[in-house]
Amino acid sequence: MQEERTRAWGERLDFAMSIILRYAARVEREAERAKPTVAMLGAGSLASFLAPALADAGYKIREIIARSRGQSLNRARRLARSVGTRAVTLRDAELDASVLWFAVPDREIRVAAAQMAERLRSSKVGFAFHSSGALGSRELDALRAAGVAVASVHPLMTFVRGARPSLAGVPFALEGDAAAVKMARRIVRDLGGESFLLPARRKAAYHAWATMTSPLLVAYLVTLEEAARCAGLRREDARRMSLPILQQTLENSARLGPGSSFSGPFVRGDAETVAKHLALLRENPTVRDVYVALARAALARLPVRNRKELQRLLEH
Repeated sequence: MQEERTRAWGERLDFAMSIILRYAARVEREAERAKPTVAMLGAGSLASFLAPALADAGYKIREIIARSRGQSLNRARRLARSVGTRAVTLRDAELDASVLWFAVPDREIRVAAAQMAERLRSSKVGFAFHSSGALGSRELDALRAAGVAVASVHPLMTFVRGARPSLAGVPFALEGDAAAVKMARRIVRDLGGESFLLPARRKAAYHAWATMTSPLLVAYLVTLEEAARCAGLRREDARRMSLPILQQTLENSARLGPGSSFSGPFVRGDAETVAKHLALLRENPTVRDVYVALARAALARLPVRNRKELQRLLEH
């Protein structure tokens, strides 16, 4: 009889434990599905795009934190209204979010992190990100020392006023503490982006590449407009007329590779035409310098005929 009671008690205990374990697993799954809340520090170009993107992806923005009063606070208020939250100063921030996201200029990240560090010891913030492309997560060391998991989370995208790019397929470079990187991966996935790990020692080179990909590409496009003026075209017309060939060149390069997309006088080895270009462009040294620099890159990396003659032209 005692043995039967013991067996029955064991069966009831096993049943109770199975219920507890199933409940705990369900709670854990629900916790994983629940999106973390975010506090955004800064209200510039990046924050003005990122905060609405996070809100659209189902993330609750707790507050937009301005670095100071005046113009900074006014921008924060406008951004806060667009995502249905409050705008506060550093001093008044409640820091009642799971993630603190620094969207401030590179030179201000370390100082802002130090200002936040003491206050975060008594807050619910568990993660802190910054979005500098050039700097690593060590800029947030003051927060790391306060027990916060930190990471750098940089989207390879340009954010300017008047444009709202999609984040679908946009690569995000991640670097930092394992827990923070895991959280960042989850957020990037919800935003539609793709994440990859980038060692801190590679960030400066990565950012140089990113700078050439967009800001210096714009500088090149401005130079194109100046070159078109030499041909008697207005800047506005040059911008419009260049667009089809620019788009096709990018498409060719992405699909066929650079070598198979290369055309024009250099691939033909037409030194006479190149000589005419160089002579004409002496009237505009800036455009000529860009032409020569790109021509030298072509000679070094792309299929070019009559290389020696073209090289001689570029040296004069």
